[in-house]
Amino acid sequence: MIGMMYLVLTAMLALNVSADILNGFVLVNKGLVKTTENFVAKNTSSYAIFEAEMEKTPDKVRPFRDNAFSVKEKADQLAYDIQEIKVELIKYIDGEKAPALIPDGWSAGGKSTYEIDDVQIKAKDNYDKPSELMVLKGKGLDLKKKIETYRDFLISLTDDSGVQKGILDALNTDDGKDKNGTTLGWEKAHFDMIPLVAVLAMLSKMQSDVRNSEADIISHLLSQIGATDTKVNKMEAIVQAKTSYVLRGGEYEARILLAAYDSLQKPEILIGRYRRTDTGYEMEGEGRPLQYDNRGRAIYKATGSSVGNFNLQGLLRMAGPEGIISYPFNSEYQVGESQTVISATKMNVLYMDLENPISASISGVPSNRVEVKMTNGSISRSGNEWMAKPNAAGNATITVSGTVDGKTITDKMDFRVKNLPTPIAKVGGKSTGDIDKNTLSSQAGVIAEMEDFLFDLRYVVTEFTMTVIQGGSERNMRSTGPGFTSEQKNLINGLTKGQMVFFREIKARNTSNNKVQSLRDIVLKIN
Repeated sequence: MIGMMYLVLTAMLALNVSADILNGFVLVNKGLVKTTENFVAKNTSSYAIFEAEMEKTPDKVRPFRDNAFSVKEKADQLAYDIQEIKVELIKYIDGEKAPALIPDGWSAGGKSTYEIDDVQIKAKDNYDKPSELMVLKGKGLDLKKKIETYRDFLISLTDDSGVQKGILDALNTDDGKDKNGTTLGWEKAHFDMIPLVAVLAMLSKMQSDVRNSEADIISHLLSQIGATDTKVNKMEAIVQAKTSYVLRGGEYEARILLAAYDSLQKPEILIGRYRRTDTGYEMEGEGRPLQYDNRGRAIYKATGSSVGNFNLQGLLRMAGPEGIISYPFNSEYQVGESQTVISATKMNVLYMDLENPISASISGVPSNRVEVKMTNGSISRSGNEWMAKPNAAGNATITVSGTVDGKTITDKMDFRVKNLPTPIAKVGGKSTGDIDKNTLSSQAGVIAEMEDFLFDLRYVVTEFTMTVIQGGSERNMRSTGPGFTSEQKNLINGLTKGQMVFFREIKARNTSNNKVQSLRDIVLKIN
């Protein structure tokens, strides 16, 4: 759509360069800049995936990762060079101190330069100066060579004809033709006798094309991580025992084998009964999915609540060349007697000012006959669990004991005792950084979040002060609750781009024990 608008506006320019048409180019340029920002965000996520995969399989990922970051370096440089051309054009036409130039407002690859406010450009309709700089003085030809160098490098990284065509189309530097069919050099076709604001929009489109091509080649390189010739990338010796519990005089039996697998794939693992079909296997019912831990391992855990033999069975489902393939597994384990079990329901950490749930049992001993004690605190029964309340930060030991056939079984476990973490005050999901004015205006107020905290603990903001600098003076407005007051909302609605908003003197109440504590300030900038 932006490309169509550009063609229409260019055609209209041949008739009359009105203020409305020039302002239309400003809108086009803003759309192109936003599109470029979206590509940059997408590419940033892709680079993060490369880094994450490097942690898992560095030897396999490294060549693709190195190529990807070479692309990033070259894309950042070319985008920066194009931005510098824009800045040079503004200075060449509107002067060194042109109001359209915002210092250090734009950056790429660690380099910063001016951001451009198109609305503030004075000579939007000037067409001879851009022609002079870009065509006569050779800036356009230099840019063409840089685009071609970047394009050729991207194409060298892939043999995929589809990816190559997309890059060639986006970064096309072929000569153009005028209305009479006469050949025009690429730089003349793009920059000769075209108003400044249209030239800036054209350069923004080139920046967008640079980032779009970057995204295409990065996506292609990411796909190669799992597309090498070999189907596996790791091997591991496995001991598969019939049972890990053997009575005295019994026989221990195990199979020792070499397992080969692809660590980049995470098959779906379903626990439960299954049956054989004409085409393979299927679950009897939905099955219980097994979750992966942060190291990419699927680990099955079950509490031995009663003595006896138990089966572990289900299906491992993964994508194959011809669709989903299901692999059955069936094993068994035995729960014996006189073994103590102590485990923290949520972590091996106990927190102050909380009732920490603890699971403590001894196989073969009824739960009502299990005794549990604790140092540095108190512990009491709550249903099938125990609730531990530490006295002070440091360490605590929980001891479980019970009697089996006249013999006392005892075990203990050490825990760390920590103070509760401080909640984070946020507005619109942010505690610092840039925020869109519309996003800020739509917020109800300030909230307090317990980030990455496993317990169900809530804090409610009880008061805060909002501060804004206006006209060189400080405006402070107080709220005695979590929500914005009407005066604060009116002040927010009047904010402009670049203004800073501070939320200070924030206090929040713990809903469990009603303790009130101070939170860190929130510092936001309107973008």
